[in-house]
Amino acid sequence: MLKVEELVDKLIDLAFAEDIGDGDHTTLCCIPEDAMGKSHLLIKEDGVLAGVEVAKEVFRRFDPQLKVEVLMGDGTRVKKGDIAMVVSGRVRSLLQTERLMLNIMQRMSGIATQTSKYVEKLKGTGTRVLDTRKTTPGLRMLEKAAVKIGGGCNHRIGLFDMILLKDNHVDFAGGICNAIDRCHEYLKKNNLDLKIEIEVRNFDELQQVLVRGGVDRIMLDNFTPADTRKAVEIIDHRYETESSGGITFDTLRDYAECGVDFISVGALTHSVKGLDMSFKAC
Repeated sequence: MLKVEELVDKLIDLAFAEDIGDGDHTTLCCIPEDAMGKSHLLIKEDGVLAGVEVAKEVFRRFDPQLKVEVLMGDGTRVKKGDIAMVVSGRVRSLLQTERLMLNIMQRMSGIATQTSKYVEKLKGTGTRVLDTRKTTPGLRMLEKAAVKIGGGCNHRIGLFDMILLKDNHVDFAGGICNAIDRCHEYLKKNNLDLKIEIEVRNFDELQQVLVRGGVDRIMLDNFTPADTRKAVEIIDHRYETESSGGITFDTLRDYAECGVDFISVGALTHSVKGLDMSFKAC
């Protein structure tokens, strides 16, 4: 399995390939090869900054001689008009790295900003907000890193680092008990040590899980706040609890006040507006 650093390297390579192709002919035709200059990252909207470390890697990979002065790091609350970094070196390099750097930082900063709002909404409840696998293909590691920068928590990274028995798994397996039993057989056979979470859709399925046991976390899928409170009382801290499905920013705290440990929110990553910023000559 590729490490995070290797995945980011592959992403940068692909991004440059799709953007520059056989050459940035606009820059090459009008900017002398030896021209030197400086650009700054201008923040145009209030939010939480994310992607600074990745941006530094973009600059380094394209032109190791670019000098990056970071004025505001990942996790900084920024305001319109702030200057987050200054980059100096070959003008051609500044122009050719501009869009990739901005695409990454705007996307990551938008996610971090969104996440921070959810975290603030949960303040004082003890409930933590989780991301999901509803991410942009190829950008998952960056998007999940942005969630953490914004104060949220990562759920599983992919299908490989946790068992999550969802409704379709349960139905195809022939029920709750079959799904859990087969899960344990598989883990034992393959000498794997993975946490097990199971999704329940109603109180009957919840009761089956409580009788069978053998899981680490129970996901309460599409439960109302009233039913969530009742389910949390029934579980009584025997397992971690997670609320998921149909939860909006407006109803977030209602679920948290039911006592669940986690709330998973696809909206942290799947439909976020990027934070507005630009990279201008200075």
